[in-house]
Amino acid sequence: MAAELSPIDRAKYVASRRSVDFVEDGMKLGLGTGSTAAWMVRCLAERVREEGLKVTCVSTSTRTAELGRELGLKVVGMDDVTWLDLTIDGADEIDPALNLIKGGGAALLQEKIVATASDRMIVIADAAKEVAQLGAFPLPVEVIPFGWQTTKALIEETLYSLDVLNREVTLRTHRGKPLKTDESHYILDLNLRRIGNPRQLALVLNQIPGVVENGLFIDICDVVVIGNGDGRVTVRDINSGRIEDGTVNLADSGNIFADLGD
Repeated sequence: MAAELSPIDRAKYVASRRSVDFVEDGMKLGLGTGSTAAWMVRCLAERVREEGLKVTCVSTSTRTAELGRELGLKVVGMDDVTWLDLTIDGADEIDPALNLIKGGGAALLQEKIVATASDRMIVIADAAKEVAQLGAFPLPVEVIPFGWQTTKALIEETLYSLDVLNREVTLRTHRGKPLKTDESHYILDLNLRRIGNPRQLALVLNQIPGVVENGLFIDICDVVVIGNGDGRVTVRDINSGRIEDGTVNLADSGNIFADLGD
């Protein structure tokens, strides 16, 4: 079945498969949200089944929690563990300093809480997510519903004093209604095209009344695992500066692909 997957899905799979090699018995893990993270959850569950690993997981969204439990993982609440050994999650964009844009799956608040409560964060992605500069992917900002149009206007006004190329702000919708996060908040997507100073932007956005959190993850990611459709995978550690190249054998992935057909 591996041959039937698109190159992007194969890339997501090999990155996910390599990332769970960092998991050790007894760890408390943060599970990300999104299409790439879903691959990781399946790969992790396979290791747990085959090797008997004992791990406790905290999910960053309802849908990831449901998938994890369905696959036999022990999923608990963040308040049940307080601190985590490792979080593995995807990203929408990754710059050379491993700063990220996240939140395309509308789970950025829980993702940031879980990631910052972890000793290490590993980001998994296909090669297309690596960019020279953040901003082509719309930056999600989570806001409370009350007065969201006022918050939107304040964000638009603030952007004029910041180093961005575009200032379009739109409310994310689903089936014609405002999309609601797991915390019943709204998402404003900032189409900025280019972010000249991500650190400054992240700090300024969170000072605006009504903003809960933004999708810029600055100095949070420790390791990035980049997958390619041909099975090649690169692991880059921002702290040690080490870069490791390897391959994942797609022919050995029968069990996990069989799960997808259930």
